[in-house]
Amino acid sequence: MNGKRSLITDQRGAVAFEMPLITFFLITVLLVPLADLGIAFYQYASAWDALRAFGQSIQYSPPPDVTNTSSWATAALAKADGRYPIPSIQVMCGTAVCASGNTVSPMYYSYSTTITLTPMVLRSALCTSGNTNSCAFTLNYTERFQ
Repeated sequence: MNGKRSLITDQRGAVAFEMPLITFFLITVLLVPLADLGIAFYQYASAWDALRAFGQSIQYSPPPDVTNTSSWATAALAKADGRYPIPSIQVMCGTAVCASGNTVSPMYYSYSTTITLTPMVLRSALCTSGNTNSCAFTLNYTERFQ
């Protein structure tokens, strides 16, 4: 058999040559975007869990006076998770904030937190607001008033 012909028919080195290209493709096109989604989901789930835990902590310690919740809200907000701060809390009577003239009984607490995503590849897909430099989302949450 001819030496040149045997090298052409023997293509065992082709996989070794293509493997770096395939690996680069798999990492950049599949794994990094999946990592972006995984990190975003974990941050979202952690923030949602922090809001839920905060709601459980305030559910069993209601304000003594629903028309004046300023001192109670300060103490309640101190219980919030430091990673996901809650700037304010409102006690809602019907569809409005509880006040002295509102005769509807208290129905729920309303509060929110903000998460900021830092995607590596999927910035245009995950950051749907007009400004793709800021990828912040506000999560609103309500908890039933007991």
